[in-house]
Amino acid sequence: MNPRRARRFPRSALTGLFLVVLALAPHPSWSQSDDSPNDISSPSEEVAPSTSANETSPNVSRVEVPAPSDLAVRFYRTGNAWWIFNLLWSFVVPLVILGSGLSVRLRDLAKRWTGGSWYLVVLVYFGLYLTLVSVIDLPFAYLLGFARPHAYGLSNQLLSKWIVDMLKGFGIGLLAAALFLWIPYLLLRRSPRRWWFYTSLAAIPLFLFVLLVTPLWIAPLFNDFGPMQDKALERRILDLAERSQVSAERVFEVDKSVDTKAVNAYVTGFAGSKRIVLWDTLLDRLSDDEVLFVMGHELGHYVLGHVRESILISSLGVFVLLFCLHRASEFVFRRWGNRLQIHSLADPAALPLIIILLNLGGLVASPASLAYSRWHEHEADRFALELTQDNAHGAQAFVALQTSNLSFPYPGPVFELFRSSHPPIGRRVEFCNEYRPWESGVKLRYGDRFLP
Repeated sequence: MNPRRARRFPRSALTGLFLVVLALAPHPSWSQSDDSPNDISSPSEEVAPSTSANETSPNVSRVEVPAPSDLAVRFYRTGNAWWIFNLLWSFVVPLVILGSGLSVRLRDLAKRWTGGSWYLVVLVYFGLYLTLVSVIDLPFAYLLGFARPHAYGLSNQLLSKWIVDMLKGFGIGLLAAALFLWIPYLLLRRSPRRWWFYTSLAAIPLFLFVLLVTPLWIAPLFNDFGPMQDKALERRILDLAERSQVSAERVFEVDKSVDTKAVNAYVTGFAGSKRIVLWDTLLDRLSDDEVLFVMGHELGHYVLGHVRESILISSLGVFVLLFCLHRASEFVFRRWGNRLQIHSLADPAALPLIIILLNLGGLVASPASLAYSRWHEHEADRFALELTQDNAHGAQAFVALQTSNLSFPYPGPVFELFRSSHPPIGRRVEFCNEYRPWESGVKLRYGDRFLP
């Protein structure tokens, strides 16, 4: 899932949670929500209405990709500018805290308050750091998470709910630190040369735990989840799920209209908590046949095991990232350790350095990671087409998504390389128009994954 960022607490602070951050990274959703965190503007246009399937006959062989509205073009361009700002900001803030000696002072303050217990020092330091960064980031969090979506007509969220969600996110960050942050610090103390290897191993059960509990206990803190309200549509969805051999209890509707006007759906969870979630905004804006295609896409993620594959790839990524962090930190401490008054990653005051290096590693790895995500999304599109054999409504669903979410149909190569977790929505419409192997008798790639 890639929901709107209104309730997300500061990225730089999240990075400091080491594995918790990576474990909380959601699986890519159906939505083309790759816009940058958000700009404030005063548009004169209204958000273009979504294209309904009723406007185009399902027998039409080709659905055209609409030109983006002026509002969508402005949303795309300002979003790119904000992405660059956010990227730089994610380095500037921890660099200033580290280089000014403020991090050392926060550590010393934590020691005085706790009497020197390493666990309490780590926890109190992180609480102080998270609070400091949250305060620094608050104006931008408001502009990007609240003001910009409202300015572009993408949100109807009340300010009170945005504030409450921010505070909930802050509390979850502290709780996650209390539960998990001691693990890498303990390993740093016990095995300073091999901590990265043991921490990588510990990441695997942590990934599974977070995936298990997030749909059950964390996501419901922000929105209400329940069975679908439209029982006729629910019956059609459950029939489609039955063809894919997915349990009916795995489909949920979430009340996202209290936060956003955008549309989305996603697959999440692990083992008993694995589920497919449809936003109520999507159910309201799309026709029933378009919703069925979206459901086919999410069933594709489920049936093709994309969550499981993502866990394996993420675990390998953690291994490489932490090894690079270990080696890079050794160079930093040799070169600037005395000046920084920090000589080991086991020192809580090194947290800003960890954040800088993890952000850098994440930036370097993002093209490969996003390309992998785009491949998953493309194959889920293929699965949906083979399952429904409804090209027109599939294409129309993406057109509705483009207009509802102000998506830019053909973003530039830099955007796609560094920001896009989904194929460009224009190419997804084109794929829906063109992919018809069943019409020529060609064997379906995933035909053995669902019942006829």
